[in-house]
Order: sequence, then structure tokens, then C-alpha cells
Amino acid sequence: MTTTITLKRLGGSYGIARLAPDAPIPAWADGEGYVSITRSDDELSVVCLSHRIPDTVRRDTGWRCLKFQGPFAFDQAGILLAVIEPLSRNGIGVFVVSTFDTDHLLLQEADYASAERLLAQAGHCLD
Repeated sequence: MTTTITLKRLGGSYGIARLAPDAPIPAWADGEGYVSITRSDDELSVVCLSHRIPDTVRRDTGWRCLKFQGPFAFDQAGILLAVIEPLSRNGIGVFVVSTFDTDHLLLQEADYASAERLLAQAGHCLD
């Protein structure tokens, strides 16, 4: 059985920032729009609206964000694969961030229109 996912378009242009692993969480990170802050042994990664990330910070901008309309159970298999597979087969790279209830898919703006078309062709719904 094919898994059909509803994806909500989040407005705005997003960026992914990389800071030192011991950097404090910057004040500019929090605010409107989707925000994800992840710390590992190697880095502090911040996803937020691009306009908030200072020019002095290492970053990659020009991303659009789709929110998986969850929640999904932790043991529900195939959710990410159902969405990523048609994109991957067509050479579209993704950046995915998971939360307790759902996932967020970031796509480069240059690939966004093609990605939406491919997702619709795969049977997913875009709101």
C-alpha cells in the first residue's frame, strides 16, 4: 500500500546556519516561522527564516519548507521514504528535520517547483 502524506507549505525563505559546537544559542535564531536548533559534538545547527541569519555566520540560504501534517507514531514506517524517494529518484536533494510529532522537509528554491510536481505525481497532497 502506498503511503500518502499531506504536506503544508510554510511561507518564507529558510536558511541553515552552522555554528561552533560550544556556541551559545543565538538570540536571532528564535522568532516567527519554523525554527530548529540542534546541537551535536560537531556543531550547533540552526534552521530559521533566512533574513534572521547574520551575514557573518556560516550558512546556506534559499530553502523552502514543507511540514508533514502529522502527528505520526514513532513506529509508523515509511513516512519519510514515501516523500523522499520520488525526489531522490529525480536528483533533488533534501534537508529533513524531525520533531516529536512530525517532520519538516527543506528544498532548495531552485528545485521547489519540480519537487512539488513530483510529490503531487506520487500522490501526496500539498496545502
